[in-house]
Order: sequence, then structure tokens, then C-alpha cells
Amino acid sequence: MKDYILGIDTSAYTTSIALIDQESQEILADKRKVLTVPMGQKGLRQQDAVFQHMKNFQELYSEININFNNIKTVSVSSRPRNVTGSYMPVFTVGQNYGKIIAKSLNCKYIEYSHQENHIAASLIDYYKEINNNVLAIHISGGTTEFLDVNKSSKGYDAVIVGGSKDITFGQLIDRIGALFEFQFPCGFHMENYLNENNNIDKIIAPKISGDAYINLSGMENYFTNLYLSKKFNKKSIINALFTYVSDCIIHIINEIKLSSDIETIIIAGGVASNSLIRKRILNKLNNEYNVILPTKENASDNAVGTAFLPIIDRWYNEIKTN
Repeated sequence: MKDYILGIDTSAYTTSIALIDQESQEILADKRKVLTVPMGQKGLRQQDAVFQHMKNFQELYSEININFNNIKTVSVSSRPRNVTGSYMPVFTVGQNYGKIIAKSLNCKYIEYSHQENHIAASLIDYYKEINNNVLAIHISGGTTEFLDVNKSSKGYDAVIVGGSKDITFGQLIDRIGALFEFQFPCGFHMENYLNENNNIDKIIAPKISGDAYINLSGMENYFTNLYLSKKFNKKSIINALFTYVSDCIIHIINEIKLSSDIETIIIAGGVASNSLIRKRILNKLNNEYNVILPTKENASDNAVGTAFLPIIDRWYNEIKTN
């Protein structure tokens, strides 16, 4: 009899379902659908996102052709972070569908956080080697958090040790992208536009100020004014924006290392799927740390990490700690 784990994640902008064989750890299905944001809008209201998740989930789930009786565990991202009171309505969609499926199949049901999902998706190939002294950088449209991460008996404990005080990296990118009339979420489209154009002028951004926590809203005004001045073309400003985000990440890492014993750095979230940002960070860190960049697919929102978490927990509790 097969032993499958069904992972579910309904985040702010992506409906995700993953299916994994627990013994072989083979990914049998990885289904995702990005929520639709009307052109010109800079996001979705939670009730609109919830409605789309309900529609998307049924479509994605129907595409999985297996013997559902082989599903022995349903693993769900039920909240943004692994802390008391963490809540977003979008996650209740996956939570409710997961409970119904587990009840119907008479199988185990378990909940994790969206952030733990990202950590696990980054550590799929490394979870037996890395458990502590991890700095996980979660950068997306809704999050810019630098986390001191340690393995626990269930999932991961994470304490915020750095990040942004106001808007996130993803919001900064999306707001400039919306100004340039890119489809929201804008980062992917901006990266493709940049790759298709080579006429780039160098722009030197202001010096980054602050310690492990920085402000970004002023930079929204800076890049907006660059565009309105008509002194630089879009691709030059986009290149400067991605470079600035990369340098902010390096700045915060350097501030955190002054008081932390960092051995491994994980960089995940939608912003971490950007090729220019990934390349610049790797070049700047210069082999100083064990840097784990998940695949671009697993850096962005997914359910693969959620599906893998019970496997990681089982190994940690039955083998690592014995």
C-alpha cells in the first residue's frame, strides 16, 4: 500500500497543491495557479482572493489522477507564521478543504505555517544536514523578514531578527511595476522586460541606512521620481531597483551577523525567484556562508514544502534525536 502526503497552501496570490510519496519522497504532483489581479490594480481584497482559491482548488485537485485512498496525511499551511495569533483569511480555504479531505479519507491531518512551508521547500535536499544556526530570508509581496530558524519536533521555530519597518521588497517592486503599467504581481514581468532589453544606464541609488531593520517607503518615492524626471528609461530604473533590493538584503545580513552565529542562509519567497537578485546576492556573499537558494519554482509560493514537512519531522524525531 502506498503512503502519500497531500500538501495544500492557499497564500495571498497562489493556490498550490502537492502530492508526495512518503517513502520514496518522489513528488507525484505539483499543481499551482496564480490568482488573477485585474489590470491596473495593485492587489486583491481578501474576500476576492478567498473566492478565487475556492474555484482554483477544485480545478487543481481534479487534475490529480491517483488512488486517493493512498493519501495517509493531509498537510496544510493554515496561517502566515508559526506564532500565536497569526492569521489571514486566504489560508482558511486550504485549511477547510484539507479538513474535509482528511475526514473523508479517514487519514491524518496536520497544520503548519506558510513560512515553515518556504523553509521546508528550501531544505528538501538538505534537511538531514541543517537544523540550527539558519538565517531564513522570506521576501515576498507581503513579507520582508529575516528569521533565526531552529528545528523543533514539529516544523520550525523562527524569530524575526531583521527586515523592513514599512513596506516590503515585494511591495516596492510591485508599486514601481504598476507605475510602469506591468501586470500585477509585477516582478516576473519586470524581470522578463529587463532580459529582453540591453540598453541600461547605470544608476547609483542612495546609501542604505539603518541596522537590521530598514525603511523602504522613501525608495518608492526615489524610483518614482527617477521615472517622472524622464532622465532614465524603464529598464535602467528596473535594473537599479533590483540591484538596490539585493544590496539591502546584503546590508541586513551583515548587520545580523554582528550578533548571530550564522552558518546557513536560506533565501525564499517570490522576490527570491528573481534571477538578477539571486545572482548578485551570491556574488556579494562570496562564499562566506552556506547559501541555499531553492529552485525558482520552490522559492515562490508552493505546497511542496508543506507536503515535505511531515517527512522532515519524522526523520528529525525518529532518527536525528535518537
